[in-house]
Amino acid sequence: MPHVLSLEGKIALVTGGSQGIGETIARRLASAGATVLVAARNQEKSAAVAASIVDAGGSAEAVSLDVADPSSVPALFKGIAERHGRLDILVNNAGITDDGLLLRMSKESWDRVLATDLTGVYLVTQEAVKLMMKKRVAGRIVTVGSVVGLMGNAGQANYAAAKAGVVGFSMSLAREIGSRGITVNVVAPGYIETAMTEALSEEQRKALAGRIVLGRLGTGEDVAGAVLYLASDLASYVTGTVLNVSGGLLIP
Repeated sequence: MPHVLSLEGKIALVTGGSQGIGETIARRLASAGATVLVAARNQEKSAAVAASIVDAGGSAEAVSLDVADPSSVPALFKGIAERHGRLDILVNNAGITDDGLLLRMSKESWDRVLATDLTGVYLVTQEAVKLMMKKRVAGRIVTVGSVVGLMGNAGQANYAAAKAGVVGFSMSLAREIGSRGITVNVVAPGYIETAMTEALSEEQRKALAGRIVLGRLGTGEDVAGAVLYLASDLASYVTGTVLNVSGGLLIP
């Protein structure tokens, strides 16, 4: 009997998979046996990640995708159908920030964040669902949101709105396609160790950690572990939920 966390034989697409949390997710899914399609705008970076996964004994390939470009998405899925014939797992991870107080936030800043972080999720997920339903797979759709979408954060009205939208979108979609055996869930990280947090002073990092019940910032591995769980058979009866991975930053 295969291990419940095994993804052997599964085809997984990770958007924004060329760096940061997305890269860590791609590596974790590959280590569980999935063939991972590392999607990003920067083909050089995604190719490097895919090559590294293959060198480590996994299965991966780089694919080109700009989630904010409607013409880019159907072309990607046509290629997936032709090369692999199916898609079992979608991880919507691609996202950007463009922070600023609302009184000084430009319409361009608002539109740019919503186009990637919310509309991009819609565009990619719509094509993924079409392919999953056509091939009758018990698919898994996992979107990386943020606790900011549940609790807000000063200076991030655009980002918080997009991440809150992802929650409503995912819960609605879970109701629409549950009868097809496809689950839809959100992972909501809190403060995670990134290049941005590494640039903070020790005092600033301690202040951030002080707001977290577990007393530390999260890691990409913390998020990737949650994604792996929701992508696996262990979570076959979990849908329409938000998995809070914030170390207690948010306790409703």
